[in-house]
Amino acid sequence: MINTPSEVIDLTHSLASKKLHTPWGQLFILGMLAGAYIAMGGLLSSLAAAGLGGWATNNPFLPKLLAGATFPVGLMLVMLVGAELFTGNTSYLIPATIQGSIPRTYFLKNWAVVYVANLVGALLFDYFLVWRTGVMQAPHYADYIRHVAEYKVSLEWDVAFLRGIGANWMVCLAVWLGFSSCSMIGRLIGIWWPVMAFVAIGFEHSVANMFYIPTGMLHGAEVSWTDFFWNNLLPSTLGNIVGGALLVGTLYAYLYGQRKGRQQQHIA
Repeated sequence: MINTPSEVIDLTHSLASKKLHTPWGQLFILGMLAGAYIAMGGLLSSLAAAGLGGWATNNPFLPKLLAGATFPVGLMLVMLVGAELFTGNTSYLIPATIQGSIPRTYFLKNWAVVYVANLVGALLFDYFLVWRTGVMQAPHYADYIRHVAEYKVSLEWDVAFLRGIGANWMVCLAVWLGFSSCSMIGRLIGIWWPVMAFVAIGFEHSVANMFYIPTGMLHGAEVSWTDFFWNNLLPSTLGNIVGGALLVGTLYAYLYGQRKGRQQQHIA
């Protein structure tokens, strides 16, 4: 049994209302958890891809595929255990905003708080559970994460922006697929496929990069904090907003939420 697209829009309204009535302190903690959960997926995917060693020489897509196959654990935890993820919130706060069931400016406040919380959670995970534990200090792991960090900040600004659009379009479609299923197995499968695909393709996810780039920096990558924020995090974040808010939240609100929107009272 599945939820129809219109029923998914109804679910996003319910979630938006719950977020609206959640205290900011709790939202921040939930945001930190989401940053840590996505970092868990990033760590697992990095170890899996780096562990291929020489196998990757003649099979360059193989480490990307393995990284993609293992990364989705992060979004699975966010959606099924419960946490606040900036990239997901770019999509499912939008229908309720457009149709007037939450205040017009709430989504901006939510994005700002959750974004900072995601960064704090990812950085704490990077430092205490990756760097201090030494799980990536073996040469092949450290070389891998350094290369990933340096590569990401070397992308042209417009390239990082466009890859950010692609990443969050697919991540938010994974969220939508998760909402469409009424079973645990269905949700896991729905989440897994699009997330696996965006990682394997090489799109840019801002919260994932809060793990990859600082972890590479801790392991000796020639990347400055300015490089991290300006060359990658800013353009990928803006791209993520376009991919999630426009291509999923706004588009599906228009396609499947119009009747509901006409029936609802608008909130100032």
